[in-house]
Parts: sequence; structure tokens; C-alpha cells
Amino acid sequence: MSSDLNKILIPPTMSIIESIKRMDIASKKILIVIDDSRKLLGVITNGDIRRWILKNGDLKETVTHIMNKSPIFVHPGEEKKALDLMREKFIEGIPVVNQEKKVLNVILWNEQINGNLNKFTDIKVPVVIMAGGKGTRLYPYTRILPKPLVPIGEIPIIERIINKFEESGLDEFYVTVNYKKNMIKSYFNDLDKPYNIKFVEENKPLGTGGSLSLIRSELQSTFFLSNCDILIEADYKSIFDYHIKNNHKITMVTSLKNFKIPYGVVEINNSGRVIGTLEKPEYNYLINTGMYIIEPELINYIPHNEYFDITELINLCIQKGIKVGTYPVSEESWLDMGQFDEMDRMIKKLGVD
Repeated sequence: MSSDLNKILIPPTMSIIESIKRMDIASKKILIVIDDSRKLLGVITNGDIRRWILKNGDLKETVTHIMNKSPIFVHPGEEKKALDLMREKFIEGIPVVNQEKKVLNVILWNEQINGNLNKFTDIKVPVVIMAGGKGTRLYPYTRILPKPLVPIGEIPIIERIINKFEESGLDEFYVTVNYKKNMIKSYFNDLDKPYNIKFVEENKPLGTGGSLSLIRSELQSTFFLSNCDILIEADYKSIFDYHIKNNHKITMVTSLKNFKIPYGVVEINNSGRVIGTLEKPEYNYLINTGMYIIEPELINYIPHNEYFDITELINLCIQKGIKVGTYPVSEESWLDMGQFDEMDRMIKKLGVD
């Protein structure tokens, strides 16, 4: 029986926002919807949730609005068939049911096969990491160390970011440096590593996008761009495939952020008359995580060797009607260490305190 089976079994009355939280708790990409007798009703994947978010669907609706009501399933003894189906159809998991369609087990791809379902095997995709900032919000750490070398456990954050990309099969990295750049370069020069790094030196602060102009001639294919203080727990190949399939020129990786107001909220009209109250409402927003996939021709819009934030490029593309997309991940899939409280959360999440 797959581990923690009960964590991925949910009732049809569960809200979509609660299913997102459940998926994070279970650390799986699939949930199985069952009735009170454990009979299979449907299956929800992170892709189903993502499509609902992109439709601007109401996250308070029940999971019946997004579940696959005719999921693939197998019977006991058909485990090999399940693996073949998962490999053929890129399915994260398949329920095992009896003759009454009661769920007995769930066969999960990542418990059967070592490694990711998706890896970059036949295509080279460069990764650019912006590591030139001073990291003033992490002072006094960054008085001694540049932010990219601030350790999360025993490993600097930038090395963790690179390792995550390398696990997906990527091995070509550009790291933009400025503040305490020699420390960063020395660290990686002394490191035995299975990937290639080219350092791009800024002679002045260039923001979160300006240094791309310095490697305009070298970036000739679709590439990842990442801040140096984030970790995204997601399938990078799936993000890349989504970007290509939808013909985006930029895809922003975003995180669904839930904000709960701990008070009763009063609604008024233009004349100041109270028209309603909400008790401790919750709001959900898509937050920019700091990771992007970008087509190389957009670098032509970035002024050479001038301060330029990547958000300026995004807004320029929107104004010009150039297609900008988003790939949402859950709140728990985005770890940020740009501030002390967020750094503490990252350390606890990774279990390296």
C-alpha cells in the first residue's frame, strides 16, 4: 500500500482551496475523491488545480468542479499495467479498486520510479541566476557574505537553487555577480560540480533584468531566469513544456498566496453606508515568485548595461501585446529567503535547522 494513503483521500465536499492545502501536506501531486464507503468518485491533480486558477475560478467551490470524474484505475494484481499507463500517459498516480470501485490503494509514480517523471534529456536550456544584489534585508549576514552564499543549513542558497535545476537535467548556468563577486566566484571555482557556470560581472547595479543585456549574444534559446533567494519545488520540465505549448514569450512562475484577515471586515458604499460584513474573510492572490522562462528575442527590449528590472520587461510586453503567461504553484512550493522570517520558514521546510 502506498505510504500515507489516507492523506490523499478526500471527500467531494472539500473546497478547492482546502484540497491545495491537503496536497501540500501530503507532498503529492494527486488526490483521490471518494464517498463515505470509500468508492472512487474522481481524481484531482495539481494540473487540474492550476487550470482552475488560470480560469480565475472560485477556490471556495468544491472539488467536484475540477475533478476527473472518469479516472483511469486498475484492479489488484495489475500494478505493471498501472506503471505502463503512467509512463504512456504521464500520469502521477492511479487508484487500485475492487469490483465495487472501492479504493484499496494508490500507485504513485514517484514511489515506483527513482527520479522525476520529466527531465531535460534531449534539449539544452540555459539558466540565468541574478546574484548581484546586496541583500540589505538580510543585514548583518550580508555585511560578511553576499546573499547568494548565505547558508541554508550547510549549503549556500545559490548552490541549492543550482542543484534543483541540475536534478532536472540542466547543466548550463550563468550567474550575474556584483556585490562581493570574488567570494562567489571563489566558492564555485573550488567546488567539484557536474555543471558549467559562467559568471557575468556587473560594473554597477543593473536590477533584476539589466544584466541580461550583457549576455545577449550568448542566450540564443529559451532560458530560465531566477532570483538568487528562492527555491521552487516543482517539475521544471513541466513548466518549460507549458511555456512552449502555450507560445508564451515570458512565463512567470507564480504562487497562490492565501491571506486571512483576523477581523470582521465592514463593506460600505460610496456614501459611507454599511452594506455588509464579512467575518474573518480569506483572499487569494497570485504572487510573483521570481522565476521566469523567457524567449531570447525579448532581450532586445532591455537597454544595454543599464538598471532594468524584469518587471519592466513584463509590463512592456503587456503594453505591446506580447504574450505573457503564468504557471501557478502552491504556496508551500515556493520558498523565499529574502527576509529573516522567510529564511526561517525555508530552513524549517527543508529540515536543515
